[in-house]
Amino acid sequence: MLIQPVVLSGGSGTRLWPLSREKYPKQLLPLIGDDSLLQATVRRVEGIAGLEVAAPLVVCNEEYRFVIAEQLRVMGKPGTVVLEPMGRNTAPALTIAAQAAIKNGADPVLLVMPADHVIVDTVAFQAVVRQGAALAEAGAVVTFGITPDAPETGYGYIQSGEAYGADGAKRIARFVEKPDLVTAKTYLDEGTYSWNSGLFMMRASVWLAAMKICRPDIAAACEAAWTQGREDGEFVRVGKEAFSQCPSDSIDYAVMERIAADREAASALPVGVVIPLSAGWSDVGAWEALWNVLPKDSAGNVAQGDVMMQDSRNTLALSEGRLIACVGVDDLIVVETADAILVAHKNKTQDVKKIVDRLKQAGRSEGQTHRKVFRPWGWYDSVDSGERFQVKRIVVKPGAALSLQMHHHRAEHWIVVSGTAKVTVGEKTLLVSENESTYIPLGTTHRLENPGKLALEMIEVQSGSYLGEDDIVRFEDVYGR
Repeated sequence: MLIQPVVLSGGSGTRLWPLSREKYPKQLLPLIGDDSLLQATVRRVEGIAGLEVAAPLVVCNEEYRFVIAEQLRVMGKPGTVVLEPMGRNTAPALTIAAQAAIKNGADPVLLVMPADHVIVDTVAFQAVVRQGAALAEAGAVVTFGITPDAPETGYGYIQSGEAYGADGAKRIARFVEKPDLVTAKTYLDEGTYSWNSGLFMMRASVWLAAMKICRPDIAAACEAAWTQGREDGEFVRVGKEAFSQCPSDSIDYAVMERIAADREAASALPVGVVIPLSAGWSDVGAWEALWNVLPKDSAGNVAQGDVMMQDSRNTLALSEGRLIACVGVDDLIVVETADAILVAHKNKTQDVKKIVDRLKQAGRSEGQTHRKVFRPWGWYDSVDSGERFQVKRIVVKPGAALSLQMHHHRAEHWIVVSGTAKVTVGEKTLLVSENESTYIPLGTTHRLENPGKLALEMIEVQSGSYLGEDDIVRFEDVYGR
């Protein structure tokens, strides 16, 4: 049996600001261990006994396509990266993924996983995947219900019906929205409800057939978008015009709730099955959820980076650079990044999104990007800026090259710190070595390349009347921007 992992990498993770930003969201971050959440998602399906697991199929926003491709490359699992021109929620994303999965005549069982969830017990997870694979191969649509240990109001719930086969699998009775606390306590006491994990398994053809019945408008738009699509280097782009006409809907609303609502009326639809999962699952939707899953000291504190705790309890402090000292505090979240600091009470972390909304309304960049910005050729860090100047630290990967470009409003001075730069300035090409510099006059065509086998690190000083990233005229670009 062939299992096709489908990793849905949408969402911006605004409640984990300032670590998660719109253009570099939480699934790309190593919040737990050395792997990013996306890498951990791909890795947890490795080596499932008795199953053949294909290379991952990732559906994502093109804004961070190069970062995702690089993270998969580092793992040795390049897979397929399908780009959505715009967000249309999970049902269209899965429908596009199903189209990709059957393109060569195959009909694998899709294992659908959000890229930004945490599962601590991989062995337990793989066991229920094996169980779900057999049911999905037989034509069912399978989801995994998280065994609740508290009356959680931040998750949707699934009510289980009669038994379906062995090992605890049951028909889905109904899906319910996020409840209030009183209702959540009722669900917990009743014992037939589980948290909605957002994890699914089904054959690709079963999903496409269900979509044609439940949401023929989405099915038609996605089929047209896939037909209009094209390969772009290591990425697959779907047709932008067709996809823009696609309605937005979730997997739950589009299909799963309809399967559960009325089995007699939905006789043409597949059986919906829920399998219980107890594997240390969390959607890490907010800082309190991250505190819950991270290892703690004897006082309940989580400290990452340069952190000192003194007489503090049940506090998470995360530093990306500067020292954080917590003295006599309880139940706090403190997160330090290069350009923003968050201090929040642990039971108010859902409200962090409100700060992000205010940043957007004010037109501030801190809601969208980090000071350190990743590009397909490497990254840059805006170290300092003022009126008519900006200083950047730039690192270019071995063999990589920036676009051939020109600026209307700024000149640039480049100082090589380590490595060797191949620099095109107008009609000239020169090599600039360590401790050497060069000057790019305003309005001059130029390009920066790293011809070496080691990373190129340099300092760029920009000066001029306008220093925005949109003051770039590209003439040639290997990355298709």
